[in-house]
Amino acid sequence: MENTKERVLALLEQVLPQIDFTTSADLIDDGILDSLSIVTMISELSMEFGIEFDMGELVPEDLNSLDSIVSLVDRLVSEQGK
Repeated sequence: MENTKERVLALLEQVLPQIDFTTSADLIDDGILDSLSIVTMISELSMEFGIEFDMGELVPEDLNSLDSIVSLVDRLVSEQGK
């Protein structure tokens, strides 16, 4: 079975193929992710992992790199018991 990082990367590469998630560590800080990309990403991750994101609690650091996105997904899966 794929680990979370592999699943997240495969999903992100499918829905946002124009973004290189493996080499950028500053996706938001460098303006690589715009608001539409973020909404698309959150929506797809929600469906894939069966989790809910609290938009009021999200901070840019949660989405700034592949590793931070994976950590966020892992945390939400754990907290929400999925």
